[in-house]
Amino acid sequence: MLKLLVPGISALSLLAAGSVVAQTQDGPIVTGNRSGETADALKTREAIAYARPLPRGAPSADYPLVAWCDALVTGHADLGDTLPTKAPEDVELVRLGRLEAQDFRSALAAATPRQSAASKAEAEQAVAGVKAQWATLMSNPDAEARSQSFGLFFGLPGRCEHAARRIRNNVTTPPATLESVGIN
Repeated sequence: MLKLLVPGISALSLLAAGSVVAQTQDGPIVTGNRSGETADALKTREAIAYARPLPRGAPSADYPLVAWCDALVTGHADLGDTLPTKAPEDVELVRLGRLEAQDFRSALAAATPRQSAASKAEAEQAVAGVKAQWATLMSNPDAEARSQSFGLFFGLPGRCEHAARRIRNNVTTPPATLESVGIN
């Protein structure tokens, strides 16, 4: 019995060590291994993301939407920085938010030269609207109210990720639809 138990424990300890290493890496946390994601799986995720309604005030075109997403996640991270006491999970949310914003900004930088003046103006207007909303929260002298507002942020629409990929890669074809991926 002991001969079977020792190799099993050794294998478990190696697996546990590997998961600790994976958790200490910087960068966005990916739920599920998307590095081997098929084109069909990506199209399905894109179709689902584009089928969902956007929040009030979010632009529908990809470039302005990515600017809006960047302003939203940056504002959330900025609000987190105003909290006098931060739980470890708050610090991690701010760190991950900054990484996500950096990704959005790199997509915007790649796409900006290809944008029309109207698209750039729509993006600037969307960013100004988001910044005004965050400014109201950040200027609140009540630290507890700021902390509660920070905790109420539920994240970004899934479409932000796909819009950023599309503008970065200059994808000009329409996004996948539920029907085109076989979801009715």
